[in-house]
Amino acid sequence: MAKSMRKVRVGSVVRTGMEKTAVVESVWKQRHRLYRKQMRRVARYRVHDPLNQCQVGDLVRIEETRPISKTKHWRILEIMQRRQVADVQPIELEADAEIVVDQPEDTLEESREDAGDVAAVAQADDAQADDTEEEADTGSDDDSPSDSVEEGEPSGDESGDETNDEETQE
Repeated sequence: MAKSMRKVRVGSVVRTGMEKTAVVESVWKQRHRLYRKQMRRVARYRVHDPLNQCQVGDLVRIEETRPISKTKHWRILEIMQRRQVADVQPIELEADAEIVVDQPEDTLEESREDAGDVAAVAQADDAQADDTEEEADTGSDDDSPSDSVEEGEPSGDESGDETNDEETQE
């Protein structure tokens, strides 16, 4: 096939699990002939990638070529744009957590001193809170429990006192 007649497409890499092969997806919109509604068209190409340099999400330019295998008829011309993908495995996240926990001894002593300062401030706050509670308790001691009972309603203690008073009067 003449080089000038080869088809060239642009698409994004969607799969790289095979050796020396990547799957490139080209997406375009087409209008329906009868209904005139936009339709999304997708074409997937298996592309020859001899150096395994493609990554998922890359924007690549591919060119039609002779059959390389049963399904591969395209090859990569260039990688136009690399996609910024963070390749973080769950195992790596756990390893980072262990590094944060394993601090040098100097920083552990400093953090303990800071914790001591925080504890001292907390103790001072507790002492102030205890003082305010004692003041509130002394104010409530002035009120007698008989004052809290409404007039006209005898309390359990008073009714017992009245029976005792009547017995003593007899």
